[in-house]
Amino acid sequence: MASERATVSLILAGGRAPGRAPESIVNRLHQETVKVLNRTDIREKFVNVGAEVVGSSPQEFAAKIRAEIASMGKVIKDAGIRNE
Repeated sequence: MASERATVSLILAGGRAPGRAPESIVNRLHQETVKVLNRTDIREKFVNVGAEVVGSSPQEFAAKIRAEIASMGKVIKDAGIRNE
């Protein structure tokens, strides 16, 4: 009997703005993006392909990206993966 492993796939998608973008602009982009993501027709398209729509705040998204970089960096280092 072959052993089975669970596979987890994580794709983070988000908008980006220049680092010096005014907070008011970043907040407006976030509000409009969340508005679109909350539309039933748009949400259904994501769900139909197995995606989870989150719509977190810009600060939460940045924290998630930092955490994933740290986590995957450790996985890559522990596995001895090298860029050739």
